[in-house]
Amino acid sequence: MEFCPKCGMRLVSRRDKTSKKPVFNLVCPKCGYKKHAGDKPPVAPKHIDRNGQESIAIIGKEEQKLRTLPTVRIECPKCGNNTAYAWQVQTRGTDESSTQFFRCTKCNYTFREYS
Repeated sequence: MEFCPKCGMRLVSRRDKTSKKPVFNLVCPKCGYKKHAGDKPPVAPKHIDRNGQESIAIIGKEEQKLRTLPTVRIECPKCGNNTAYAWQVQTRGTDESSTQFFRCTKCNYTFREYS
């Protein structure tokens, strides 16, 4: 990927149609700057579309065993233990605060606190 030295826009690959053999140029869509790219088209970046299910993070049983989450002092409503792992997830709109989740270090009960 290359950028225009004049205006900073990303250069787009275009084939020169006036030539008999394939010749490619990198052209700025904003100011018209042209750079010779050769006889092979430059590699275009790939865009990967993901559905909503692929972007949801799930903490599985293997990840739970790692114990890499930070701990906080909060009372577990199930067993009364006062230490829990904590993490935050944006469960509602971006204009609202995130939800803080806790998992008890003793009984593994997961509970949440809305801010």
